[in-house]
Amino acid sequence: MVTQDEGTVPAGNPVPAEQIGIEARSIWVGLASAAVAAFVGVIAFRGYRPPLAGDASIALYAALLGGGAAATGCVLGYSTMLGVKDGWLGARPLYRRLTDHAALAVMHGSIAVMAALGIFRVFQDAFFGLTVDWMAGSVMIALTAGIAGYLGYNSGARISAATLSVLLAAFMGAGMLVSMLFAENPLWWHSMFSELGTGTAGLTSFWTFNTTITVSGLLLTTLTSFIVRDLVGYAQLRQRAAAAAGLRRVLLPRPKVVRACLIGTGLCMVGIGLVPISVAEPVHTAFVRVAAGFLLVLLLGVPLWLPGFPKAFVLLSLLAVVGIAGATVLWHPLHYYNVTALELAVSGIVFAWLVVFIRNTSAMVQLLQGHGDAGNVPAPEGRV
Repeated sequence: MVTQDEGTVPAGNPVPAEQIGIEARSIWVGLASAAVAAFVGVIAFRGYRPPLAGDASIALYAALLGGGAAATGCVLGYSTMLGVKDGWLGARPLYRRLTDHAALAVMHGSIAVMAALGIFRVFQDAFFGLTVDWMAGSVMIALTAGIAGYLGYNSGARISAATLSVLLAAFMGAGMLVSMLFAENPLWWHSMFSELGTGTAGLTSFWTFNTTITVSGLLLTTLTSFIVRDLVGYAQLRQRAAAAAGLRRVLLPRPKVVRACLIGTGLCMVGIGLVPISVAEPVHTAFVRVAAGFLLVLLLGVPLWLPGFPKAFVLLSLLAVVGIAGATVLWHPLHYYNVTALELAVSGIVFAWLVVFIRNTSAMVQLLQGHGDAGNVPAPEGRV
């Protein structure tokens, strides 16, 4: 008899064939990406010793090829998931699926581009003046593209509310940082964040800022689909738990309200990115204010929209509102800092809350599912 110590999988914890398939396909995508990048490197660096960063450098080719590999891998992985794992996503309208694919591809490609540029810049500063031959350069960009393709496919095939929220926060943070670093006007922050999207800070900052905001808004609508699906499942499980406990009426979550607030915020972000403040300030400002209104409704109504969630999460939501109000007061009327600092504080609070919210939603669904599988469904609190 083979024991667990001899390498068998413990009972109740089988290794899904689906996960093995994802890993295998990720490797193939990584190998194909590396092969293409190596071929490009051999042609581009023949008879030339490229630096690690700068013009015509390894960083430039690694960023372009790595970004393309990550975007392609993500689209392939996400398409596989639509057909195999999450049929509900594939059942949505075609325009929603195409929008999801485009937004996810841009996000993964952008993260890979920014990572490659940053890493090679750090190494160029560490090894000042270093140049390499065509073989070493080709290997470097092949490794970069291979890793990007592998991670891109893996990420796309395993997309969930939790992973997408973290990726979205990382994408927004990295995009804003790149916009700030490449701003041609070093005093842009004397005005506001929207200054980065006006063109006065330079074309790189202009396109990076507005693209980041627009794509993040589209991704938030995709993320909302995952969140609402979990909330609907949580509401159904909570209703079953109430019936098992003999409760006739119980306060249930309101996924439609959460969906309206999050999609409204996402669409406002798209509007903010597509209509820079320099093009139409009243329209740009209106999008910002409406987005703030949606977020305040969501945060203040947590006890009503999300009954049964931990009291610590409800307290965190109220503290987030207090934090936003406090940050606003520090800006005006106290004039402790300018509007740029206010925007930084508010965006940090909102995205931190969003990540915690998604993790709590997943935990609540798993808790009720676990109790239900064990035949011991806990009765929900809050009889009405």
